[in-house]
Amino acid sequence: MLDISVIVPAFNEDESIPELASWIEKVMRENNFSYEVLFIDDGSTDNTWEVIEQLHSKNNDIKGIKFQRNYGKSAALNTGFQAAKGEVVITMDADLQDSPDEIPELYKMIKSDGYDLVSGWKKKRYDPISKTIPSKFFNFVTSIMSGIRLHDFNCGLKAYNYKLVKSIEVYGEMHRYIPVIAKRSGFKKITEKVVIHRERKYGVSKFGLERFIFGFLDLMSITFVSRFKKKPMHFFGSLGSIFSFFAIVSFLKLSWNIIYSKWFMNEKIQRELTDQPLFFVTLTLLIIGTQLFLAGFVGEMVSLNNPNRNDYLIEKEL
Repeated sequence: MLDISVIVPAFNEDESIPELASWIEKVMRENNFSYEVLFIDDGSTDNTWEVIEQLHSKNNDIKGIKFQRNYGKSAALNTGFQAAKGEVVITMDADLQDSPDEIPELYKMIKSDGYDLVSGWKKKRYDPISKTIPSKFFNFVTSIMSGIRLHDFNCGLKAYNYKLVKSIEVYGEMHRYIPVIAKRSGFKKITEKVVIHRERKYGVSKFGLERFIFGFLDLMSITFVSRFKKKPMHFFGSLGSIFSFFAIVSFLKLSWNIIYSKWFMNEKIQRELTDQPLFFVTLTLLIIGTQLFLAGFVGEMVSLNNPNRNDYLIEKEL
């Protein structure tokens, strides 16, 4: 088994990849690591794949996988995780904003210190305030909701042990929450390391502000799925029980009003049961509660593990 696998998702990064590959190769040789670099071409429209082919022809430790079209960073990382052969797997972005000089220390923290996952923390960032402020808020909320004390969940520079990457599945836009997915899968030795964040040298950022909006939706999704994937009745049944409880309370209130008026006060009932607003509130609560119970039963019977969720069409592979 190799010492290190470096996974680099790339989308239209033909200018930066040669410099990045050379830098990684230099670090690996200086530290006598056996390694592989997996460039995942996420459907680039420039010369990214041609550059990867040229690098592979000169160095067999550099490998590549090309997607038929753009699937996103999560798909690229998941495919890289499946192909990785290193005891320690390190991910970094292709834009040269992550420094390969961090690799030896990240490797040590996994191999010697025994961490399952080490996440980079870009303490000093070279991004506009329109990205840094929402990012800080996003990381704060994610930390509170997940219980994982990290400052930078979305940093592309991370290190993992081999067992972790072979045990998790990253899909949709869940790459932001790999630490959360890892924790839910039983890998709890998670920490962070302050890393250098460099100014972008080539090209432009591929991410806009919409990622923060989608990020919170993804967080709610991963929280729900990780907690209730195996037992959806725990979620739907609990909500159904709450609505059913209030339906019963409402029904008892209606019944008591009728009994009290007719049998204790000897009063003539002014309005029929079906003319009272509380009757319709009771009926609505009962219907909602029943539907939630049924959703829970259906969820218990339907498998949420779609075997084709990460069935990506790979056009070429080196």
